[in-house]
Amino acid sequence: MLWQGLRETAYMVGVATLLSAVGGLLVGVLLVLTDRGGLLAARPLNALLGLVVNVGRSLPFIILLVAIIPFTRALVGTTIGTTAAIVPLTVSAIPFYARIVEAAVREVGRDVIDAARAMGASRSQIIFKLLLREARPGLVAGLTITVVALIGYSAMAGVVGGGGLGDLALRYGYQRFEDDVMIGTVVLLVVVVQLVQMLGDLVARRLSHR
Repeated sequence: MLWQGLRETAYMVGVATLLSAVGGLLVGVLLVLTDRGGLLAARPLNALLGLVVNVGRSLPFIILLVAIIPFTRALVGTTIGTTAAIVPLTVSAIPFYARIVEAAVREVGRDVIDAARAMGASRSQIIFKLLLREARPGLVAGLTITVVALIGYSAMAGVVGGGGLGDLALRYGYQRFEDDVMIGTVVLLVVVVQLVQMLGDLVARRLSHR
């Protein structure tokens, strides 16, 4: 059962991480570019994106999980199971990672951007070859934090039958009072989180040239 739960958790977290990385990166970069003085300055759009991100980050996952049930059903046809759990996981993680991306990109010095502009670099070159390249260590570190958060969220998804280790701990460890299952689930989650954190830290250090 632990192996099956681990596979389901890996599936949920893996797909949600991929979607959240793409969505969060896009939103985070747009938050920087559309800000005052940015390459694509557009204050109304920036304010709207900021509002959406703040609302998304302010909702506890368990509330979000229930609140978007109609959206989840419309998107995947069901609200139960690992595939259905990916929807709220992704919706909750995109604004979370977007703010991390925004902070990482803003760390790139303004003087570096001005120098690139002076040398005739295009907007796309500044975004992809300068901003994102220089921000890679922060982006990887932030993605690691996001993955760890998603692992915790996936455990809560077991409350609504989302599958994975959280569902296993709830149905067998808690409802059936099987302490060995509960302890095994907790230990496995701790090991997975530690491995993810170690891998993320290693990649971030390798990318850092400071």
